[in-house]
Amino acid sequence: MSSTSIGRFTVRPLDPLRDAGLLHRWVTDPKAAFWMMQNATLQDVEREYLRIAAHEHHHAYLGLHDGEPAFLMEKYDPRYVDLVGLYDPEPGDVGMHFLVAPTDRPVHGFTRAVITAVMTELFADPGARRVVVEPDVANKAVHALNEAVGFVPEREIDKPEKRALLSFCTRERFFDKHSEAARGASA
Repeated sequence: MSSTSIGRFTVRPLDPLRDAGLLHRWVTDPKAAFWMMQNATLQDVEREYLRIAAHEHHHAYLGLHDGEPAFLMEKYDPRYVDLVGLYDPEPGDVGMHFLVAPTDRPVHGFTRAVITAVMTELFADPGARRVVVEPDVANKAVHALNEAVGFVPEREIDKPEKRALLSFCTRERFFDKHSEAARGASA
C-alpha cells in the first residue's frame, strides 16, 4: 500500500468473524461516536460486517500499520450503497469510510497518514476517478482532515441516520495535494 516516515500501511480483506472482537472494541470506543455503533454488541458487529462481506458493492478492509491492526477502511459503490438518490454519481466514483483504532499513545500525523494511505489504495484502481465521502456535519475534525488530502465539500445532505457533508476528491486533486505535502516535508 504505502510507506511513510510513520511506517508502512497495508490493507487486507476484513474477516467479519475473526476480526469482530477487535472491531467491536474500536467502534464502541467513545472516540468512534461518529461511527454510530456505540451501543453495538459483538454480535451486532459480526452481523454488520457479514452483511458488508456479502454485498456486491460494499467492501471492508482491516488496515495495518507495520503489520499491526490500526484502522478500518470501507469502500463502496455510491450508485448502490449509502448515497443512492442523494446525488448524481459519475463514472469512476468510489465511496469511502475509515476509522482509526483508538489508542492511549497517539502519534502526531498518524490519522493524516492513514487517510493518505486509504486514498492511495483507492486510487490504485485505475477506474477510480473520484472519492466520495459523507461524514456527519458535526465531525469538524474529519472535515479538516478531508480538506487536507484534497476533498472539496459540495453540500449538506440528509441521510436516514445523520445530516452529512457530501464531499469529493478527484484523483488529480489528491495527487496534487499529496505531492505538495511531500514537497513541504522535504523542504
